[in-house]
Amino acid sequence: INKEESIVLKDYGAITSLSLDPIEKKPLYHFYPNTKILSVGSYGCNMKCPFCQNYTISQDKGSSVQVHTTPEKLVEVALDLKKEGNIGIAFTYNEPLISYEFICDTFVLCKKHELKTVIVSNGMIEEKYIKELSPLVDAWNIDLKGFTNRYYNDICKAKIEPVLETIKMASEQTHVEITTLMVSDENDS
Repeated sequence: INKEESIVLKDYGAITSLSLDPIEKKPLYHFYPNTKILSVGSYGCNMKCPFCQNYTISQDKGSSVQVHTTPEKLVEVALDLKKEGNIGIAFTYNEPLISYEFICDTFVLCKKHELKTVIVSNGMIEEKYIKELSPLVDAWNIDLKGFTNRYYNDICKAKIEPVLETIKMASEQTHVEITTLMVSDENDS
């Protein structure tokens, strides 16, 4: 937004959801199994999937924000939760890459404090930004929503090619797991 003649990120540090979750809920099954991770969500998404389980925040324009925080405060919470078994921070619930700058700033601090970093994403990110972000990410769970352009175009209002490229690039850099929600008569053949 334009605030006092400066461009300001409206969603920087905006948090709608915060929970200490089992890592398997991300869902990551081969990355530090049987541990917990601080799951953080904001609002917004660059797709419009009609079956979204978190549509109240993914399609929100900011009214669901519960608190604004800083990367420093978020990392402090994650460190405090180490005694509960927390291994790091996962950006999840909505499309986290909408808050790219906040994620980068937070993950730089996570690395300084030896916290693991996770992105749960639909994979819609441009090559330049995945190259910048990848050294800061320990694991990705990317939602491959379907297997055809038709499915992505008609159902998700997006394109499959950027997602496939993200999967390829991310898997060359770090741990990646793929999730596909099966939708009867759409992507289950």
